[in-house]
Amino acid sequence: MTVMIALAGNPNVGKSTIFNALTGSRQHVGNWPGKTVEKKEGRLRVANEEILIVDLPGAYSLTAYSIEEIITRDFIINERPTAVVAVVDASNLERNLYLVAQVLELETPVIIALNMTDVANSRGLKIDARRLSQRMGGIPVVEMVGNRSLGMDQLKQAITQVSEHPPQALPQAQYKGVLGQELVALAAQIVANPALTACYQPNWLATKLLENDEAVIEAIEAQGETSLLQAAAAAQERIEAATGEDAETLIADQRYTFIGTLVESVLERPSQSILTTSDKIDEIVTHRIWGLPIFLLMMWLVFQFTANVSAPFLDWVDGFMNGTVYGWGGALMAALGLGDTWLAALITDGIIAGVGGVLVFVPVLLFLYFALAVLEDSGYMARAAFVMDRVMRWMGLHGKSFLPLIVGFGCTVPAVYATRTLENEKDRKLTGFLATFMSCGARLPVYVVFGAAFFGTASGNLIFAMYLVGIGVALATGFALKHTVYKGQPPAPFVMELPPYRAPRPRDVWRQMWERVQGFLIKASTVILAVSTVLWLLMAIPGRANVGSFNDVAAEDSLFAVVSGGIAPIFRPAGFGSWEASGSLLTGFMAKEVVVGTMNQIYIGEEVANDAAEATTFGEEVGSALLGFGEAAVLTVQEVLNIAPRTINLLPGIEIGEFNFFGTEETVEDNTRLEAALIGSFTRSAGSAELGALAAVAFNVFVLLYVPCMVAVAAMRQEFGSRWTWAQIGYTLGLAWVAAVVVFQVGKLFI
Repeated sequence: MTVMIALAGNPNVGKSTIFNALTGSRQHVGNWPGKTVEKKEGRLRVANEEILIVDLPGAYSLTAYSIEEIITRDFIINERPTAVVAVVDASNLERNLYLVAQVLELETPVIIALNMTDVANSRGLKIDARRLSQRMGGIPVVEMVGNRSLGMDQLKQAITQVSEHPPQALPQAQYKGVLGQELVALAAQIVANPALTACYQPNWLATKLLENDEAVIEAIEAQGETSLLQAAAAAQERIEAATGEDAETLIADQRYTFIGTLVESVLERPSQSILTTSDKIDEIVTHRIWGLPIFLLMMWLVFQFTANVSAPFLDWVDGFMNGTVYGWGGALMAALGLGDTWLAALITDGIIAGVGGVLVFVPVLLFLYFALAVLEDSGYMARAAFVMDRVMRWMGLHGKSFLPLIVGFGCTVPAVYATRTLENEKDRKLTGFLATFMSCGARLPVYVVFGAAFFGTASGNLIFAMYLVGIGVALATGFALKHTVYKGQPPAPFVMELPPYRAPRPRDVWRQMWERVQGFLIKASTVILAVSTVLWLLMAIPGRANVGSFNDVAAEDSLFAVVSGGIAPIFRPAGFGSWEASGSLLTGFMAKEVVVGTMNQIYIGEEVANDAAEATTFGEEVGSALLGFGEAAVLTVQEVLNIAPRTINLLPGIEIGEFNFFGTEETVEDNTRLEAALIGSFTRSAGSAELGALAAVAFNVFVLLYVPCMVAVAAMRQEFGSRWTWAQIGYTLGLAWVAAVVVFQVGKLFI
């Protein structure tokens, strides 16, 4: 029989850190069956035994208020793990033990991982772990500092001990008075029903029925046990008549009485509260006036880091993929005798140019996800939600809704699913609607290539502006919906714990980066590959008679160009009414990364083919690639150092010089092939270089605001229904077109 250990705990208690330390690289990440909340499983080898570790979603209690709480509770009830490791924040012992008390009521063996004891000590809190174990019936209590792997060996020993010798008696809150009497009577009725006792612990089920737990009541109704529900309703009436309080309130109160008595006997508090370093930082970071500007500054630094620091490696990957790899692909086809065939064109102009054009932006995403992982691991992201609570309330939401929007900066799909953590249906729908305006990682390559092409080292300004525009449009849309569709519905109350600031752990930051970029690479190998292949086929087929033959037709005469040209006039008022731009937006419906891949195939296929024809040896190409990689690494350091002067130079009257490791002659802009092609195309389409840059901004605004990728649309349909999804599609298309036209037409007045 497999030993299965579940990790449970409140959010921000270090549960995932302990899971990663226990399982190392032996992890599997997926979704819970029938759910879209992330499921993590891993293997822990102790001696000759392999133990399955399951990381349950963070939950404050086992009351079914959110999908995470339902998953955690149902897993413990249905899967019956060998033991539950309850990860507890030692600096917030009383509140964290509430979840432990509920787990104990399920009569499941428990190990308490008393985590973040260093934080507790810094606040002058002293916990007698041995006495806590004794007061809780001898269950193991392990003192830990998870982010430094302190106490990990003791936790493994406790897991082995409990799996071999599970405790027979577990401490529970004792319910007294009329509440206790009614619970005993109701539990006796449950014990008399074997079908119920096979599924539930009688005392726990009686407690849930008196708490009016909707999920449990629905399950009992499905089994046809109406008499039990009637008995529970009658018991609730008697309790309220005798005490003046409802049963749910009394149960929570007596649980906290049990926990309070326990904590008083094991916890020694300082005579005066100690102001911690986190508290001192929060006085500034969460200040009602300075909090929002600091948040905007943090986002500015993130996008400067993403755009400029990643640029040297972006250029290197671009040259490697569209030069070296493209040339190798052509050489391989020639060596196989397929040099002038349609198959060679598919491999080089279709797959390598299309997918390669998207893979160029892997460095950009790595730097973005690195920055977000550092902010999250350090504890700042929770502060961002707290700071944004006042802003979110302006449009009828609360700070907790900001977390799915933050997730949307990475990908819209998990952002839509993250709305499940919100208890109110109105909040879920509105937050999901607004999440599509957050600039996901798939849109970032578009901003980067246009920013580098038209604005050079100031490309970070375009990226930052796009993120701000997305947030601004979300705020305006939320405000409008609050005063129309959701008029008169106040936002739900917002409660959030701010974890202490911590130094990010490199291993955890890398794991978060890799998991997110891995999703991008999987998409590149599936969706983007398929779209690139179809796009090549459409560009290889003549769109009109007598303009060529299959795989021998000019791009502007292809079937793809003819179809794209049919919708191009729609975008002329926005300054980019060319078939190339229109076609890129069409393929962008599948995935926003494909916008760049499409442009790569349209603009530079023939140019790359001509360059690839230059004779070079394999050794020369490898040597050139390695030299370019070294230069990119040096320039990356240069760009990191330049973040500070570029930020300070935003202040009026200040001009600080920037670092330049290779001398002034190296600072001349060297546009990539795609960037140069974009400059020429948008300049021709708009009429001048200045208007071309303005049209490029309008194009990026359209990419930001129009319909998200098809996977995100499917997620919205699953979560919110077809009607709401179609409303979102129509709204975003109309809004994107209007916004792009306004940007171009109004901008012309100032040029």
